[in-house]
Amino acid sequence: MIFAPAPGASDPPPDLAKRVAERATETRLARDQYTYRQTVTVEELSGHGARVGEYREVREVIFSPAAGRSETLVGRPLEALKNLKLTEEDFRDIREVQPFLFDKDQLWSYQTRYKGEETVEGVPCWLLEVRPRQILAGQRLFDGLIWAAQSDFSMVRTEGKAVPEIRSMKNENLFPRFTTFWEPVDGKLRFPVRTFGDDTLDFRVGPQRVRLNIHYSEYKRFAAESTVKFEK
Repeated sequence: MIFAPAPGASDPPPDLAKRVAERATETRLARDQYTYRQTVTVEELSGHGARVGEYREVREVIFSPAAGRSETLVGRPLEALKNLKLTEEDFRDIREVQPFLFDKDQLWSYQTRYKGEETVEGVPCWLLEVRPRQILAGQRLFDGLIWAAQSDFSMVRTEGKAVPEIRSMKNENLFPRFTTFWEPVDGKLRFPVRTFGDDTLDFRVGPQRVRLNIHYSEYKRFAAESTVKFEK
């Protein structure tokens, strides 16, 4: 069998990855002018799907040109995981990889391959595979797929996982696959609104099913020293 493109399908631009990265850079600069609330829930599930442990936290997130990202916990986290412990890498992934922005500064770190066309939530998209060229010590990178709107190259969905997994003789630090959904904010650029993952991590001591939910809500634009021009 061969792949048959849909009727009326068009070829992607030859610089597709570059144009997605440029749009993602514009998105990042715009998002840096918003505050938002980030709600993270990590659940341990039994083989039958029953919840046996949970971690939950809510943070108010703000960016500023001078200070960068700043976070404030809302209340106390619920720390009731039974078998797992969240690591520094898990929290880095929550900040940097789950809301992955394939921007110009990151373009050199990845190799890309065009995978076809799909419609997501009614939006015709280019499908782009993104994989790290190499992973340097201490790096956290994304390995997966990007659905970019054909109309303006904005991200509509990302699906993959954070890499690398970290294994040693004594420790294993494994990470679930996830999908992040992007929607327009203020009728302009698309920002991440939800990350969801339901995966089984294969530890040496036995498999552990994990469910991840991250909600990004209450986006509010604030005054900043710099301005961003939104393209129509």
